[in-house]
Amino acid sequence: MDKAFVNYDIRDKVGIITFYHPKSNSLPSDVLKELANKIKIAGEDDNINIIVLRSEGDKSFCAGASFDELLSIETLEQGKEFFLGFARVILEMKKAQKFILTRVQGKAVGGGVGLIAASDYALAYKDASVKLSEYAVGLGPNVIGPAVERKIGKAAFSQMSIDFEWYNSTWAMNKGLYANVYYTISDLDEAVVKLAQKLADASPLAARELKKIFWEGTDNWEQLLEQRAEISGRLVMSDYTKNYINQFKNK
Repeated sequence: MDKAFVNYDIRDKVGIITFYHPKSNSLPSDVLKELANKIKIAGEDDNINIIVLRSEGDKSFCAGASFDELLSIETLEQGKEFFLGFARVILEMKKAQKFILTRVQGKAVGGGVGLIAASDYALAYKDASVKLSEYAVGLGPNVIGPAVERKIGKAAFSQMSIDFEWYNSTWAMNKGLYANVYYTISDLDEAVVKLAQKLADASPLAARELKKIFWEGTDNWEQLLEQRAEISGRLVMSDYTKNYINQFKNK
């Protein structure tokens, strides 16, 4: 496959959102926009009771921000708008009136970790290590930070942000990012299907009220994430960031 996509399918009251990008499932602005749109549609769809979020392929779950697009940013407005793409996805995940169950079949970096953290429940394959690499790039996990911190706590979030190392799936499960880890993809898929169907058959009204409780204290996120997007939008234009990305791409 050489073309990015975001698909939305319905199977037995389960809404399945699948995204793909040929560069390790990275997230350029067009994919972010479509991902937010599909989550909004699914969140309001009375034909489903649960959303499953997944990426295509058997390698990376999500490589985060598109380096190609980061290099093309020339103004603060462009930078802020790009990072608002991540904010809008997280906000739609928060507002969705259904639980979001995320299947993590491979490694996740940066914004990919943000997607997992903004999910209500995540199941992962044993090789699904996670990394926050934004500080190394000269940015920082500013926009996704509130979602990650909410899920794993400030201490673990600070640790990931500062050392920008890979953390394995066991660490991620122990910190609460993953609910469970599986040692084969078939076991992971079986667990996702089984839980999705159980949630699809449960009370949608109860799920809606319970999700409100889970997300208490986040009413200010629309303003907060916009502020964070502006910070990243400013930093992405620095010489440090441009040089880092060029060196990374030329390895």
